Amino acid sequence: MNRPLLILLGIMATVLASLAGMVFVPNWQARELAPIRVVDAEGATAEYPPPLDGLAEAPGRQIYQSLGCIYCHSQQVRDAAFGADIDRGWGQRRSVPRDYLGQSPPLMGTMRTGPDVANIGARQPADAWHHLHLYDARLVSKGSVMPPFAFLYAVVDQDPGERGYKLPDRPQWIVPSTTARSLVAYLKSLHQDHDLKEVQ
Repeated sequence: MNRPLLILLGIMATVLASLAGMVFVPNWQARELAPIRVVDAEGATAEYPPPLDGLAEAPGRQIYQSLGCIYCHSQQVRDAAFGADIDRGWGQRRSVPRDYLGQSPPLMGTMRTGPDVANIGARQPADAWHHLHLYDARLVSKGSVMPPFAFLYAVVDQDPGERGYKLPDRPQWIVPSTTARSLVAYLKSLHQDHDLKEVQ
């Protein structure tokens, strides 16, 4: 007769313990987090993490979500004890909660069909690489399984100047749309390369 009550109490205790361990305690631990001032190699100071530029990077983040990039790319470099992310060159250090300040929601991802992009802005700083990669990933990453996003580009037969990018081994150029430019601006903003005190 008391078993249903004990089972119900057990279920409630499990739910409450999970809620405490996965929601309340992490929120309590992160309550003091705020952007910090960092000094770059040239001696200039900046805020980390920097806010996204509202004209290109913030719309690019929404495009990243709408195109489903999050389903194949994570944005969380694992500690060396839990994976080979740092050995693969995906980041110089593990990701920490401060890296995700100002992101709502954080786009950490769960799948790794493609490489982690938490530090892609530092790994690949050139616009040309990103645009060729989005147009057809196999142009810059042999064997890539990433689908082409050619619909974000116009293909032209004459050099459009600074607006376009030459296709390798073809007498054509691609001209990125505003959507493609915003997406690349967002990808280039992804830097988790600052040394932080919480990374040990």
